[in-house]
Amino acid sequence: MSESNSPEQTTEKNPDDWVTGDEPATGAQKSYLETLARGTDEEVSEDISKADASKKIDDLKNDG
Repeated sequence: MSESNSPEQTTEKNPDDWVTGDEPATGAQKSYLETLARGTDEEVSEDISKADASKKIDDLKNDG
């Protein structure tokens, strides 16, 4: 099987490096975060940034 999906070879940009990372999270990000956080002790801030929302989504997906 190909290893083109290994973390070392990803083309995804780190959320901390996003030009728009400081902008408010999108509606889709907020909705997905609320879904992932349901049933956990995690709270989703209304004023979360795009970059922070992306990192939080990754954290919640990895914990679940």
